[in-house]
Amino acid sequence: MAWRSQLSKNLKELRVLFCQTSPASAEARAFVEKNYADLKTLNPKLPILIRECRGVEPQLWARYDFGVEKGIRLDGMKEGQISKALEDLVKAGEALKA
Repeated sequence: MAWRSQLSKNLKELRVLFCQTSPASAEARAFVEKNYADLKTLNPKLPILIRECRGVEPQLWARYDFGVEKGIRLDGMKEGQISKALEDLVKAGEALKA
């Protein structure tokens, strides 16, 4: 997963939003618990913001150069699908630079 080390090259900020208790956010919470340390180790200067808010739908947001943002709803996604969604956001950042 070489793309994981490319986060800081293609993104300015990564935000993960989810509810602390809802079943709809369970996979997003699990993804953060299992992947945050690795992502932060590979991208130490990239702000990775974890936002917990009661009742919010799980979402993944990426901010690129010039304030461009893209978001993906994670409701119903499994951990592997969330990882793929993050990879797609990283690749979209690469495409914006071209």
